[in-house]
Amino acid sequence: MSSADRLLLTLHIGFAIFTLGPLTAATMATPRYIRRGEPGTVRYLHRVTRVYGLLTLGIFLFGALLAHGQFSKVWLSASMTLFIVALVLLVIVERDQRKAVHKLELANAEQRPGTTPATPPPTTPAEGAPAEAAETVTAPGEGPATEAETGPGAAAPGPAPARAPLGEIAKVETGRIATISGVVALIWIVVLFLMVWNA
Repeated sequence: MSSADRLLLTLHIGFAIFTLGPLTAATMATPRYIRRGEPGTVRYLHRVTRVYGLLTLGIFLFGALLAHGQFSKVWLSASMTLFIVALVLLVIVERDQRKAVHKLELANAEQRPGTTPATPPPTTPAEGAPAEAAETVTAPGEGPATEAETGPGAAAPGPAPARAPLGEIAKVETGRIATISGVVALIWIVVLFLMVWNA
């Protein structure tokens, strides 16, 4: 093996070690944090998946250069085909992670309690002031409820809309990410077995 081939092999193995490990960990941990309803963590895992997914192209590039055009070998063609399939599946995972982050952020915004305006404390008449001075003029609509407002024809406030629990948000994306992540991890194992067996 020439020095150029040794360099290509070193880069090929180095990219495999430092990209596939974090990539697999990020994709397989994503469903857990989606169920917990943590959009910040899911957003970080999505970024890790995108960055390390792009870096895995180095594995394919240096492996193809190391093959010296001998793509007629069955094990080499099978490994490259499986690698391309894994990259396509990772694109689907990245898309589902992005959708899950969006849904979790919307759910958190809807479940955030609104702020109520502060009411001023009631005023009491000064000591010795006449009782008439203590009377305040109420604006229309601010006084006690009249019979017309509380009668049978008055509209009663409806119940608050039910909100889905955080575990049910992005349920489709969670199941798809978990399934595809397992398939991708299995593909990495098969490709590794083919490389080691035929090295």
